[in-house]
Amino acid sequence: MQPKKILVIQNKRIGDVLIASVLANNLKSHFPNSHITYFVYDYTAGVIEQNPNIDRIILAKDAELKKLSVLLKTIKEVRKEKYDIIIDPYAKFQSRMMCLFSAVPIRVGFKRKNKKLKLPYYTQAISFLDKASLPCGKALEDRMNLLEQAFGMEHPDPMYKIFLNEKEAHYNRIQSLKRPVIMLGVLGSTPNKSLPYEYTAKLIDYLAVNHNATLLFNYAPHQKEEAVKIYNLCEHRDRINLDVYEDSIRGFVKLMNQCDMLISNEGGSVHIAKALGKPTFTIYSPYITKSHWNSFEDGKIHDSIHLFEDNPDYFESLSREEKKEIEKNPEQLYRKLTPELILAKLRPYLSNHLNTL
Repeated sequence: MQPKKILVIQNKRIGDVLIASVLANNLKSHFPNSHITYFVYDYTAGVIEQNPNIDRIILAKDAELKKLSVLLKTIKEVRKEKYDIIIDPYAKFQSRMMCLFSAVPIRVGFKRKNKKLKLPYYTQAISFLDKASLPCGKALEDRMNLLEQAFGMEHPDPMYKIFLNEKEAHYNRIQSLKRPVIMLGVLGSTPNKSLPYEYTAKLIDYLAVNHNATLLFNYAPHQKEEAVKIYNLCEHRDRINLDVYEDSIRGFVKLMNQCDMLISNEGGSVHIAKALGKPTFTIYSPYITKSHWNSFEDGKIHDSIHLFEDNPDYFESLSREEKKEIEKNPEQLYRKLTPELILAKLRPYLSNHLNTL
């Protein structure tokens, strides 16, 4: 079968959308004459713009799609397109309803292992893997498994990429700054993915004192007030350049492409840096399962720290209720991830990279 039209639904966060782009990269190789459409939230599209394997991007608004009237209208539009294949790596209520009523002959999506779906959302329901076994991390390995199981692909490529046009590649806003230029993801996408502010400030001061670098801040536009709070906690603010900032995803992509390294709370910025081939050091929230999102971490180019480094299965071993309590208030566990613990891994990582720049 050579499908003409393929729809991928990934209405989630920035990192999820970038990771899901590997589906298009492999599908276009497997079905070279196909037309591939991505359905994503409007604020995430920057990570898949210019991707030659994605022919069309449909934008949705997060809050709007949760309205029944908007969802029904979206389902109607999907039916009208007459896709041959629909893929749902999101596997949540809205995307499953879009699949169920799409009238698409091949519908592929995820389900939990040993769980039977209540309705026939998918013609092929692929079980999430138990554990990661590849360096790409479980989130990507699940998607590689989907391609293998549903389409018979052999050894699909798990590496996600960001594509820049010539003008974007020659972005020169920071060419006059002192090198190296280190981008700092000072806040996570949500408060419970953010290291305590005073801890972040201590790490920044360590960088300022021990490495002759220019430090930039990355944060979402609505987080500016919180980012300034962290800035004000720092003692060595002269090394921090707050004037260089991009308030869009595509802007950050261009800026990050010119930086030398990213040190950040876990989130979309980490995946962007990796897709651009930049070294990364990631600080994980205690309630994030590291093996799901630690794509391509080798301890050299990409390294990280997690509170449960020596007991990676700890969080997964907790009951559903215990997990929810930690997710609601991870502060107590975050406090245990002290700057001293982080620096024990970050210090040699920095020495290794900055000495070669």
